[in-house]
Amino acid sequence: MHDLEKKWLSEARQITSEIQGSLSWQSPSNIALVKYWGKHGNQLPNNPSISFTLSESRTETTIHYSPRETKESISFFFEGKENSAFGQKFESFLSSIKPFFPFLDQLHLKIESSNTFPHSSGIASSASAMSALVMGILDLEKTISGQPVDFIKASWFSRLASGSASRSVYPHAALWGKTSALPESSDHYAIPLQSYLHPVFLNFRDSILITDSEKKAVSSRAGHSLMDGNPYAPARYQTANQNTVELLKALQNGDLEHFIQITESEALQLHALMMSSNPSFILMKPNSLSIISAIQHFRKNTRIPICFTLDAGPNIHLLYPENYKEKVLDFIQNELIKWCQNEYWIDDKTGHGPSPY
Repeated sequence: MHDLEKKWLSEARQITSEIQGSLSWQSPSNIALVKYWGKHGNQLPNNPSISFTLSESRTETTIHYSPRETKESISFFFEGKENSAFGQKFESFLSSIKPFFPFLDQLHLKIESSNTFPHSSGIASSASAMSALVMGILDLEKTISGQPVDFIKASWFSRLASGSASRSVYPHAALWGKTSALPESSDHYAIPLQSYLHPVFLNFRDSILITDSEKKAVSSRAGHSLMDGNPYAPARYQTANQNTVELLKALQNGDLEHFIQITESEALQLHALMMSSNPSFILMKPNSLSIISAIQHFRKNTRIPICFTLDAGPNIHLLYPENYKEKVLDFIQNELIKWCQNEYWIDDKTGHGPSPY
């Protein structure tokens, strides 16, 4: 058992009197720059990853808590409707962490959750949903025991719920996974990168171009498992470790050219791994490729430092510095929007992480 787990077990508290109330947290999605793809053990990554924390793409979660009077421990509502499938996922996770939060056995939780972006379309909805839930549980623990919210603890338990959720608890940017570049890094939790960032990256824009808002055909969980037999996995993990070191340098130095090269290469490698797995799958759509080609052409012709990335889905994240916002928005409206489903896109940027509301 890790020393932090021993510490948290020693601090775990039951409820000594009946309590009832509600609390609300919002937590953002994040967009990985160096991709996490492949895991082992209990949600531990096979390579480090780096992400930008977003602002507008977020999950808003309210937890109503009251004394538990029946066997039912939670009821879950997603965007106003009871959702038993999501509820079972949340209940399974909460059951697994009860040794650290024993008060959960004494409460009934009514959880109400909603997203500001399409669910399960490759915009890391599990990252925002699970980190919002964990922030709420830690806030509830604070109400019971008076312990302040510990963000390493938040990242640790978010990771157990969804690997990428470990990165959503920090503002602007985060790194998850052990790397020689940062001695304080860990496979068990993410660490914040805000203090490492060159000013150009503190307010970076992310225009998310929705080519397909439907639920993706293959879940990220299934995709991760296919890395176990992927013939390119060893080379991928080596490359990801190298890219982590190099991207950290670019983020510190404000080296946009190097940032673009690594970010686009990582996105294409992720989708190449999907196409080379067994069974293979393709999540990009024809419009995804059209947008990528247009972005590269626009960058070459204008010298404006824009680039693309994708998560495990078809939608394109268009990344660029704040001072090019007007020119890029014109580019979206004049050229890219025709490839967006129903002309829908999300105007996003790096953000400040989770918060109560």
